[in-house]
Amino acid sequence: MGWRKKITKFPWQLLQHFLGVLAGALTVAFSINSLIIPNHIADGGVTGIAIILHYLLTWPVSLTVFLLNVPLFLLGLKMVGREFLILSTFGVGAVSIALGFTSQVPALTNDSLLAAIFGGVLTGIGMGLIFRSRGSLGGTDILAVYLSRTTPFSVGQILLGIDAVIFLVAAVIFRPEMAMYAMIYMFIATQVIDLVQAGMNHSKSVLVVTQAPQRIAEDIMAKLERGVTLFNAVGAYSGDSKQIVYCVIRRTELSQIKEIIHNHDPRAFVAISEVPEVVGEGFSSWRGH
Repeated sequence: MGWRKKITKFPWQLLQHFLGVLAGALTVAFSINSLIIPNHIADGGVTGIAIILHYLLTWPVSLTVFLLNVPLFLLGLKMVGREFLILSTFGVGAVSIALGFTSQVPALTNDSLLAAIFGGVLTGIGMGLIFRSRGSLGGTDILAVYLSRTTPFSVGQILLGIDAVIFLVAAVIFRPEMAMYAMIYMFIATQVIDLVQAGMNHSKSVLVVTQAPQRIAEDIMAKLERGVTLFNAVGAYSGDSKQIVYCVIRRTELSQIKEIIHNHDPRAFVAISEVPEVVGEGFSSWRGH
């Protein structure tokens, strides 16, 4: 029975995080070597600096990424948690090795626009896996956090400024179109990162101010089998007491819930919002979060 205890005590979740960071690092490296570098498209952050140095001085991107990250990680030692630091250090090492391992991969296309689009998709998937696994690629994120504490600028403003300088340098070294392609690449990558982290099963939250809260709530629970919350509220203008119906549903159930509300109260006030991710009963589980 001793071996069973050892298995249950093994940090499986941490191992899962390491594997997720590794898979993400390989995806990012493949994207950079097969699409971004061959088409002279810049990247943001430390990777972008490494790519520009590669174009100018033929320095290997893998080694440059690692060397640029070392002082930044030393700077961030006291600013991040232990697990995050370990996974991020592993992520930087994995990307550096993967960049060297995939350096001889042939270019998938010589069309800069296609490279920017599909490079953004692949890089976004890789970065999304790394972030979902509690890691990062360090770099300018750490520098931005540090500078935000010593300057009046926010982390987002500092990161935007750093990337703007990188894209400007790329425009001067190559031509303005390359900086434009880089912006397309970064925009797509950012959108895909959010998609990978939050998932594709977007839901809707529905808030209803109605004269028939109980009947609407009962119908939703009976027909859609969704949980419903009732809030007590007071109208600011009328001073009347009201109950607000609140429910989270899948987007495929939106027409049904609108029909339920209309059948019970055609004059109800309904506010519908996008919910990128829902964790809990009836939706995704906590496993992997």
